[in-house]
Amino acid sequence: MASDNVLGEFLKARRGRVPPSHADLSAPGRRRVAGLRRDELARRAGISEPYLTRLEQGVDRHPSPQVLQALARALELDADTTAHLFALAAPHPARPSETGVAPDVHQLLDAWTGSPAYVRNRRFDVLAANKLARALAPMYEPGHNLARDMFLDPGVRRLLPDWPEIAAQTAAALRAEADPHDPGTARLVAELEADEDFRRLWARHDARPSRDELKRFVHPIVGELALRRQALTVGGAEEQVIIAYQAAPGSPSEAALARLV
Repeated sequence: MASDNVLGEFLKARRGRVPPSHADLSAPGRRRVAGLRRDELARRAGISEPYLTRLEQGVDRHPSPQVLQALARALELDADTTAHLFALAAPHPARPSETGVAPDVHQLLDAWTGSPAYVRNRRFDVLAANKLARALAPMYEPGHNLARDMFLDPGVRRLLPDWPEIAAQTAAALRAEADPHDPGTARLVAELEADEDFRRLWARHDARPSRDELKRFVHPIVGELALRRQALTVGGAEEQVIIAYQAAPGSPSEAALARLV
Protein backbone atom coordinates (compact mmCIF):
# COMPACT_ATOMS: atom_id res chain seq x y z
CA MET A 1 0.00 0.00 0.00
CA ALA A 2 2.97 2.29 0.28
CA SER A 3 3.05 2.54 -3.50
CA ASP A 4 1.02 5.20 -5.27
CA ASN A 5 0.15 2.80 -8.09
CA VAL A 6 -2.24 0.55 -6.15
CA LEU A 7 -4.44 -0.29 -9.14
CA GLY A 8 -1.51 -1.29 -11.33
CA GLU A 9 0.01 -3.46 -8.61
CA PHE A 10 -3.33 -5.17 -8.09
CA LEU A 11 -3.77 -5.96 -11.79
CA LYS A 12 -0.26 -7.38 -12.13
CA ALA A 13 -0.57 -9.50 -9.00
CA ARG A 14 -3.97 -10.90 -9.89
CA ARG A 15 -3.17 -11.78 -13.49
CA GLY A 16 -0.24 -13.75 -12.11
CA ARG A 17 -2.77 -15.94 -10.27
CA VAL A 18 -4.92 -16.94 -13.27
CA PRO A 19 -3.71 -20.28 -14.68
CA PRO A 20 -3.03 -19.96 -18.42
CA SER A 21 -5.11 -23.08 -18.97
CA HIS A 22 -8.19 -21.18 -17.77
CA ALA A 23 -7.79 -18.62 -20.52
CA ASP A 24 -7.14 -21.09 -23.33
CA LEU A 25 -5.09 -18.34 -24.95
CA SER A 26 -1.54 -19.28 -24.14
CA ALA A 27 0.93 -20.10 -26.84
CA PRO A 28 2.72 -23.48 -26.66
CA GLY A 29 6.23 -23.67 -25.30
CA ARG A 30 7.99 -22.52 -22.20
CA ARG A 31 6.49 -19.61 -20.26
CA ARG A 32 8.30 -17.01 -18.19
CA VAL A 33 5.28 -15.96 -16.09
CA ALA A 34 3.24 -18.00 -13.64
CA GLY A 35 -0.15 -16.68 -14.74
CA LEU A 36 -1.42 -14.75 -17.72
CA ARG A 37 0.82 -12.59 -19.83
CA ARG A 38 -0.29 -9.02 -20.33
CA ASP A 39 -1.41 -9.65 -23.91
CA GLU A 40 -3.41 -12.70 -22.79
CA LEU A 41 -5.27 -10.75 -20.12
CA ALA A 42 -5.94 -7.92 -22.56
CA ARG A 43 -7.46 -10.31 -25.10
CA ARG A 44 -9.48 -12.10 -22.45
CA ALA A 45 -10.87 -8.78 -21.17
CA GLY A 46 -11.48 -7.40 -24.65
CA ILE A 47 -9.20 -4.37 -24.26
CA SER A 48 -6.01 -3.40 -26.04
CA GLU A 49 -2.65 -4.42 -24.65
CA PRO A 50 -1.31 -0.81 -24.75
CA TYR A 51 -4.28 0.28 -22.64
CA LEU A 52 -3.69 -2.51 -20.12
CA THR A 53 -0.03 -1.47 -20.00
CA ARG A 54 -1.08 2.09 -19.14
CA LEU A 55 -3.30 0.75 -16.35
CA GLU A 56 -0.57 -1.42 -14.89
CA GLN A 57 2.00 1.36 -15.08
CA GLY A 58 -0.33 3.86 -13.41
CA VAL A 59 -0.56 6.15 -16.43
CA ASP A 60 -4.34 5.67 -16.57
CA ARG A 61 -5.86 5.17 -13.11
CA HIS A 62 -9.61 5.56 -13.63
CA PRO A 63 -10.93 3.06 -16.21
CA SER A 64 -14.64 2.96 -16.92
CA PRO A 65 -17.00 0.62 -15.05
CA GLN A 66 -17.33 -1.44 -18.23
CA VAL A 67 -13.55 -1.98 -18.40
CA LEU A 68 -13.37 -2.79 -14.70
CA GLN A 69 -16.14 -5.37 -15.03
CA ALA A 70 -14.39 -6.95 -18.02
CA LEU A 71 -11.12 -7.12 -16.06
CA ALA A 72 -12.93 -8.63 -13.08
CA ARG A 73 -14.34 -11.40 -15.27
CA ALA A 74 -11.01 -12.00 -16.98
CA LEU A 75 -9.19 -12.15 -13.63
CA GLU A 76 -11.87 -14.46 -12.15
CA LEU A 77 -12.46 -12.17 -9.19
CA ASP A 78 -15.14 -12.90 -6.60
CA ALA A 79 -17.64 -10.26 -5.48
CA ASP A 80 -15.47 -8.91 -2.64
CA THR A 81 -12.35 -8.57 -4.78
CA THR A 82 -14.34 -7.02 -7.62
CA ALA A 83 -15.62 -4.38 -5.19
CA HIS A 84 -12.02 -3.77 -4.12
CA LEU A 85 -10.97 -3.35 -7.77
CA PHE A 86 -13.69 -0.73 -8.29
CA ALA A 87 -12.61 1.09 -5.12
CA LEU A 88 -8.99 1.22 -6.28
CA ALA A 89 -10.03 2.80 -9.57
CA ALA A 90 -12.35 5.40 -8.04
CA PRO A 91 -11.18 9.00 -7.71
CA HIS A 92 -9.72 9.59 -4.28
CA PRO A 93 -12.52 10.86 -2.01
CA ALA A 94 -11.77 13.16 0.87
CA ARG A 95 -10.98 10.99 3.89
CA PRO A 96 -13.36 11.49 6.82
CA SER A 97 -11.69 12.94 9.85
CA GLU A 98 -10.99 10.37 12.54
CA THR A 99 -13.30 10.82 15.50
CA GLY A 100 -13.30 9.36 18.97
CA VAL A 101 -15.73 6.66 20.06
CA ALA A 102 -19.03 8.22 21.09
CA PRO A 103 -20.14 7.89 24.73
CA ASP A 104 -23.24 5.88 23.77
CA VAL A 105 -21.02 3.35 21.97
CA HIS A 106 -18.88 3.00 25.10
CA GLN A 107 -22.10 2.46 27.04
CA LEU A 108 -23.21 -0.21 24.57
CA LEU A 109 -19.92 -2.10 24.88
CA ASP A 110 -20.10 -2.06 28.68
CA ALA A 111 -23.70 -3.29 28.59
CA TRP A 112 -22.62 -6.46 26.81
CA THR A 113 -21.38 -8.13 29.97
CA GLY A 114 -21.48 -11.62 28.45
CA SER A 115 -19.94 -10.76 25.08
CA PRO A 116 -16.40 -9.56 24.39
CA ALA A 117 -16.73 -6.47 22.20
CA TYR A 118 -14.48 -3.72 20.92
CA VAL A 119 -14.39 -0.90 18.40
CA ARG A 120 -11.71 -0.65 15.73
CA ASN A 121 -11.15 1.65 12.80
CA ARG A 122 -10.58 0.46 9.26
CA ARG A 123 -6.83 0.49 9.83
CA PHE A 124 -7.49 -2.08 12.59
CA ASP A 125 -6.51 0.22 15.48
CA VAL A 126 -8.49 -0.74 18.61
CA LEU A 127 -10.30 2.37 19.83
CA ALA A 128 -12.39 1.01 22.72
CA ALA A 129 -13.13 -2.35 24.35
CA ASN A 130 -15.23 -3.74 27.15
CA LYS A 131 -13.84 -5.59 30.15
CA LEU A 132 -14.49 -9.06 28.72
CA ALA A 133 -12.68 -8.32 25.46
CA ARG A 134 -9.64 -7.07 27.34
CA ALA A 135 -9.70 -10.25 29.46
CA LEU A 136 -9.98 -12.42 26.34
CA ALA A 137 -6.80 -11.13 24.69
CA PRO A 138 -4.26 -8.31 25.16
CA MET A 139 -4.59 -7.38 21.48
CA TYR A 140 -8.08 -6.02 22.25
CA GLU A 141 -6.70 -3.35 24.58
CA PRO A 142 -7.31 0.16 23.19
CA GLY A 143 -4.17 1.44 21.51
CA HIS A 144 -3.25 -1.89 19.98
CA ASN A 145 -3.37 -2.56 16.25
CA LEU A 146 -4.90 -5.95 15.42
CA ALA A 147 -2.88 -6.52 12.26
CA ARG A 148 0.38 -5.62 14.01
CA ASP A 149 -0.36 -7.99 16.89
CA MET A 150 -1.54 -10.73 14.53
CA PHE A 151 1.78 -10.89 12.73
CA LEU A 152 4.35 -9.49 15.14
CA ASP A 153 3.21 -10.74 18.56
CA PRO A 154 4.14 -14.42 19.15
CA GLY A 155 1.52 -14.63 21.91
CA VAL A 156 -1.28 -14.19 19.36
CA ARG A 157 -0.07 -17.23 17.44
CA ARG A 158 -0.38 -19.28 20.63
CA LEU A 159 -3.80 -17.81 21.40
CA LEU A 160 -5.33 -18.70 18.01
CA PRO A 161 -5.11 -22.39 17.05
CA ASP A 162 -6.27 -21.51 13.52
CA TRP A 163 -3.68 -18.75 13.19
CA PRO A 164 -2.77 -19.39 9.50
CA GLU A 165 -6.40 -19.02 8.40
CA ILE A 166 -7.09 -16.03 10.65
CA ALA A 167 -3.88 -14.31 9.57
CA ALA A 168 -4.92 -14.69 5.93
CA GLN A 169 -8.37 -13.28 6.79
CA THR A 170 -6.74 -10.35 8.58
CA ALA A 171 -4.53 -9.45 5.62
CA ALA A 172 -7.47 -9.73 3.22
CA ALA A 173 -9.71 -7.63 5.48
CA LEU A 174 -7.05 -4.95 5.89
CA ARG A 175 -6.67 -4.87 2.10
CA ALA A 176 -10.44 -4.56 1.63
CA GLU A 177 -11.26 -2.08 4.38
CA ALA A 178 -8.29 0.25 4.88
CA ASP A 179 -7.82 3.36 2.79
CA PRO A 180 -4.93 2.61 0.39
CA HIS A 181 -4.07 6.32 0.27
CA ASP A 182 -3.93 6.79 4.04
CA PRO A 183 -0.34 7.54 5.20
CA GLY A 184 -0.98 5.74 8.49
CA THR A 185 -1.97 2.59 6.62
CA ALA A 186 1.13 2.85 4.44
CA ARG A 187 3.32 3.07 7.54
CA LEU A 188 1.57 0.08 9.10
CA VAL A 189 2.03 -2.05 5.98
CA ALA A 190 5.71 -1.07 5.75
CA GLU A 191 6.18 -2.20 9.35
CA LEU A 192 4.32 -5.48 8.82
CA GLU A 193 6.35 -6.34 5.75
CA ALA A 194 9.20 -7.22 8.10
CA ASP A 195 7.23 -10.43 8.72
CA GLU A 196 7.58 -13.14 6.07
CA ASP A 197 4.03 -14.45 6.54
CA PHE A 198 2.55 -11.00 6.07
CA ARG A 199 4.64 -10.32 2.95
CA ARG A 200 3.43 -13.57 1.37
CA LEU A 201 -0.23 -12.93 2.17
CA TRP A 202 -0.13 -9.24 1.22
CA ALA A 203 1.40 -10.06 -2.16
CA ARG A 204 -1.67 -12.15 -3.00
CA HIS A 205 -3.86 -9.01 -3.12
CA ASP A 206 -6.81 -10.89 -1.62
CA ALA A 207 -9.55 -8.52 -0.46
CA ARG A 208 -12.36 -9.68 1.83
CA PRO A 209 -14.05 -7.60 4.54
CA SER A 210 -14.51 -9.00 8.04
CA ARG A 211 -17.28 -11.56 8.16
CA ASP A 212 -19.50 -13.09 10.83
CA GLU A 213 -17.48 -16.25 11.42
CA LEU A 214 -16.58 -18.72 14.14
CA LYS A 215 -13.23 -18.03 15.80
CA ARG A 216 -11.39 -20.32 18.19
CA PHE A 217 -9.18 -19.25 21.10
CA VAL A 218 -6.96 -21.15 23.52
CA HIS A 219 -6.93 -18.88 26.55
CA PRO A 220 -4.12 -19.41 29.09
CA ILE A 221 -6.59 -19.40 32.03
CA VAL A 222 -9.96 -20.74 30.85
CA GLY A 223 -8.81 -22.92 27.95
CA GLU A 224 -10.58 -23.38 24.63
CA LEU A 225 -13.36 -21.11 23.40
CA ALA A 226 -15.33 -21.11 20.15
CA LEU A 227 -16.97 -17.72 19.60
CA ARG A 228 -19.12 -16.36 16.79
CA ARG A 229 -17.84 -13.00 15.54
CA GLN A 230 -20.21 -10.22 14.43
CA ALA A 231 -19.06 -7.05 12.63
CA LEU A 232 -21.25 -3.93 12.86
CA THR A 233 -20.65 -0.47 11.40
CA VAL A 234 -21.11 2.42 13.83
CA GLY A 235 -23.85 4.74 12.61
CA GLY A 236 -22.57 8.25 11.99
CA ALA A 237 -18.95 7.07 12.17
CA GLU A 238 -18.58 4.75 9.19
CA GLU A 239 -14.82 4.52 9.72
CA GLN A 240 -15.51 2.62 12.97
CA VAL A 241 -16.53 -1.03 13.28
CA ILE A 242 -17.86 -2.85 16.34
CA ILE A 243 -16.66 -6.44 16.66
CA ALA A 244 -18.59 -8.58 19.15
CA TYR A 245 -18.11 -12.23 20.06
CA GLN A 246 -20.87 -14.56 21.23
CA ALA A 247 -20.75 -18.07 22.65
CA ALA A 248 -23.51 -20.55 21.89
CA PRO A 249 -26.02 -20.60 24.78
CA GLY A 250 -25.28 -23.37 27.24
CA SER A 251 -21.96 -24.22 25.61
CA PRO A 252 -18.60 -24.81 27.33
CA SER A 253 -17.44 -21.57 25.70
CA GLU A 254 -20.21 -19.63 27.44
CA ALA A 255 -19.09 -21.09 30.74
CA ALA A 256 -15.47 -20.26 29.97
CA LEU A 257 -16.40 -16.62 29.21
CA ALA A 258 -18.18 -16.40 32.56
CA ARG A 259 -14.97 -17.45 34.30
CA LEU A 260 -13.04 -14.61 32.66
CA VAL A 261 -14.78 -11.89 34.71
